[in-house]
Amino acid sequence: MDVINRATALSGLGRLAQRATGLVLAASLALAPGLEAQAQSRGGSLIRDAEIEATLRAYADPIFAAAGLDTSAVQVHIISDKRINAFVSNGMRIFIHTGLLMEAKTPNEVIGVLAHETGHITGGHLARQKEELENRTIEAIIGILAGIAIGVASGSGEAGVGAATLGQSIATRNLLQYTQAQEGAADQAAFGLLQATHQSPRGMVDFFRVLARQEALSAINQDPYMRTHPLTTSRVDSAEAALRASPYADAEDPPELVERHKRMLAKLIGYLEPLSRVMTRYPEKDQSVAARYARAIAYFRVSRTEESLALMDSLLAEAPNDPFFIEQKAQILYDRGRLADALPLYQQALDLAPHEPLIRMELAEAQVGLEHPALLEPAIANLNEVVRLEPRNARAFHLLAVAYGRSGNAPMADLAQAEEFLARGKNRDAKRFAERALHGLKEGSPGWLKAQDIQFAADQAEDD
Repeated sequence: MDVINRATALSGLGRLAQRATGLVLAASLALAPGLEAQAQSRGGSLIRDAEIEATLRAYADPIFAAAGLDTSAVQVHIISDKRINAFVSNGMRIFIHTGLLMEAKTPNEVIGVLAHETGHITGGHLARQKEELENRTIEAIIGILAGIAIGVASGSGEAGVGAATLGQSIATRNLLQYTQAQEGAADQAAFGLLQATHQSPRGMVDFFRVLARQEALSAINQDPYMRTHPLTTSRVDSAEAALRASPYADAEDPPELVERHKRMLAKLIGYLEPLSRVMTRYPEKDQSVAARYARAIAYFRVSRTEESLALMDSLLAEAPNDPFFIEQKAQILYDRGRLADALPLYQQALDLAPHEPLIRMELAEAQVGLEHPALLEPAIANLNEVVRLEPRNARAFHLLAVAYGRSGNAPMADLAQAEEFLARGKNRDAKRFAERALHGLKEGSPGWLKAQDIQFAADQAEDD
């Protein structure tokens, strides 16, 4: 498999690796050999995808709001790992495995898990492990989360490539292990949050039944969730009692969420499973939206581009204003080198979903990649908006440095590169480029002050 095909295999999930199109860093940031297989077996890599993240936000935001949390402050990160797992780490960050998402039959099951993890946040359970979690940034748990933390901080998954996988160290288990009392307290909090949002605890009961099957397995074969969230008879009894007592026991998931759940599963399966398994799950005779979506993605991965585009066109004929279908078609075109065709589709997708920073970054990447001087100014504007929303997105800062450099603004290019290195934890490089920016920026200007802030932040990080 050549570098471009390796890179495109999983790039639809929010740039698991950087695009290998010759745009910026090309092959140096493509998927490492074997990573696709690793993602499909027992390895863990951070992935990002605008549609899946939006779906999880739709699940989680009512729960976070009911818990009294700032919905914008709680981050949900997705790890490509087939094992069933979810956990809270370093404060307001919830990590959830694709294995759990793909095992869940309904939105309510995922919502129950998110409510439980929210219970750990509101209960301050991780705060009690002060010695292990007292550092301020997610990089502080790199050793325990085996490189995935770097990807979260940088907004890209390539930083975690080649790192050890989750669940392989005693440190991981020690960090993420909760007491039975904390598990019970998180469950009770989840029941309350589900009731406050008029949702059924049935998903939690169903999920516990899935976990119950794990109890017969040896510890080494159990999914990590069983080791970090031990299932006890009392927990099962409590969930069943909560279901019986809930006034919303028979509440159904809204049809919109059911459809979004089907699409999320189709997208994950289309990107993460071999074509043969995709076709078994979604055979040609299945003309549902989810089935065509999964097959379109699977065909794209094996370079059956025209078949993939035909399926996307059939979906868009039925939903012409769906931003995520438009984005997916744009990505197929982009990753096949058809940047000029992809550009207006990315713009259309962003117009329909203006608050999606990943779509905005994809648009900017296409604008930069076309190397047309007239596109540099809008690319810079888009990337500045991305980093405003995601101030640790190293990939966006890298593209910003390229755009400023091509426009002839060397000091701002140096400043953007300093930001990139800071987000990647390369503090010495961050200070070096911040110093270069200071020499070219007007003293007292916003950029000049930012360069000083970067130097200070890099010094503090080195001291920590």
